[in-house]
Amino acid sequence: MAHYSFQFQTLAILVLRVGVRQEVVMKDGILLQLNNISVVYSDVIQVLKGVSLSVEEKHIVSLLGSNGAGKTTTLKAISGLLKTENGKVTDGDIVYRKKSIQNSPPETITRQGIIQVLEGRQPFKYLTIEENLRVGTATRWGKPYKKDMELIYDYFPPLKERRKTLAGYCSGGELQMLVMGRALMAHPQLLLLDEPSLGLAPLVVMEIFQIIERINKEQGTTIILVEQNARMALQIADYGYIMENGKIVMEGVSADLKENPDIKEFYLGMGTSGDAKSYRDVKSYKRRKRWL
Repeated sequence: MAHYSFQFQTLAILVLRVGVRQEVVMKDGILLQLNNISVVYSDVIQVLKGVSLSVEEKHIVSLLGSNGAGKTTTLKAISGLLKTENGKVTDGDIVYRKKSIQNSPPETITRQGIIQVLEGRQPFKYLTIEENLRVGTATRWGKPYKKDMELIYDYFPPLKERRKTLAGYCSGGELQMLVMGRALMAHPQLLLLDEPSLGLAPLVVMEIFQIIERINKEQGTTIILVEQNARMALQIADYGYIMENGKIVMEGVSADLKENPDIKEFYLGMGTSGDAKSYRDVKSYKRRKRWL
């Protein structure tokens, strides 16, 4: 009798837990919430250690940090792409539109409107630009796409000029426009951008960031922007998070972060007076990050 009683109690606990995960309480206007998540690769290497963040609907949120801080892993935890690298969320929860998507298959997450643009600009090289864009409609197969194509060409005019060109012959800037355009063809509700400025000329970077800002304002697309170009990211973002060693060490409204003395020195290359910092003057002096 005691054995059956134990089984019943265990079942009741499981039912309660499932109920809690199905009815997650979130503040109004919050589209995505990460609650104290930890990520482990190959059951050994822990990369994220209790990361928590919130993303408001129709906002741009920037995720800043040095190489190896855990920014890309955070995006892949959201999009479900950790599984392709033998990684998984081991603790915490990821909530999207009040439902848990933790460790869900990437195809399921994509159909819910979460689209990630990977770092490195990876097109289908042997398809034309136009064919690459049409690949973005795979999640809504059979639906009209011509108006969407016109919208993409409006955002990225160089793509229209070279729409019959093989993607493998495109420049870095054109490829960045292409992968962003392909993502937009899927009608994302939440767009995850990983290092869109990487390896691009300054003028192209400025153009890309202007387009990102337009997409957010004109389409109402919520965007999480992972960037090492902190200056540009904070100019267009509404809110920002700073990551170090797999943890969130600082967060705030972008305008406040730009005025923070630590952010100025370590990410914007400025002294406390606001002038550009010269490291010839400090020689061996190294200021300690106050959040470590």
